[in-house]
Amino acid sequence: MTGKKANGSCHVAKKTTDDPENENREVYIAMEKPTYSYDDIKAIADYLMERTPVRPKIGIICGSGLNSLADYITNTQSFDYENIPNFPISTVEGHVGRMIFGYLENMPVMAMQGRFHYYEGYPLAKCSMPVRVMKLMGVQYLMATNAAGGLNPKYKVGDIMVMRDHINMMGFAGNSPLQGPNDQRFGPRFPPMTNAYNAHLISVAHKVAKEMGISHEVHEGVYTCLGGPNYETVAELKMLHILGVDAVGMSTVHEVITARHCDMTVFAFSLITNKGALEYDSSEDEANHEEVVMVAKARQSICGQLMCRVIKEIAKECK
Repeated sequence: MTGKKANGSCHVAKKTTDDPENENREVYIAMEKPTYSYDDIKAIADYLMERTPVRPKIGIICGSGLNSLADYITNTQSFDYENIPNFPISTVEGHVGRMIFGYLENMPVMAMQGRFHYYEGYPLAKCSMPVRVMKLMGVQYLMATNAAGGLNPKYKVGDIMVMRDHINMMGFAGNSPLQGPNDQRFGPRFPPMTNAYNAHLISVAHKVAKEMGISHEVHEGVYTCLGGPNYETVAELKMLHILGVDAVGMSTVHEVITARHCDMTVFAFSLITNKGALEYDSSEDEANHEEVVMVAKARQSICGQLMCRVIKEIAKECK
């Protein structure tokens, strides 16, 4: 049967598996709404604003296994994605699928517990659509996190890489969240990405890491996003390493592009949850999602403290 949202638009298709042991389990199938007009996104923003008094200045995207970042938020209200009109559903383990509103270090925030990925069947414009919802709700800062594989040999599992730049591999193939007609109400046709990640907030993160005594675990580097869902081959990882990539994942870049198009200030970091194998006879175990989630959960407290302290510095500057 086909799932319907409150406004009657197609949202997801549900089917029951043929597996007798799971005959009552519903499987969600991505239904493409490849583009969202300004009015579509405004309708989502209005729906949320009518139901919460919070007017967020900061938007947070929690990566795989890092949903507990939202636990630091106080006076919360939550909205399941499936109850938000025209919102996709996150289908990945480690992504709760909920929008949280509240306050963090006295700053009004909204946080996504779970994001959307290209490999789930969603086009990039849909994956990054929530960033535009944030913009229309008043968000000025996007704080994004992700789980990533480390390519820099100096990185250890559990380290944090503050993103200084990215290489948009999917964009090289002509796949961009900004494809199609441009709406000037969001931003210019040709937005620059030279300083996509805010240098001041990167400096703040290093200052905070020093205060926390974790400077040796916090690095600064270049991230890239691949389509997934398969992990990379050795040849692919070696190529990316040669290109100057320090960490690789399956998210974030298109969200950052959308945020910068909207003139948001961006800060992002990767939690290194596994090391990419650069040799065929590497002793490293093959990457797997269970390991990613396990490492993320083990390090989520440190990641949460880092994020909170960076936001605390933003709050000071906003006074």
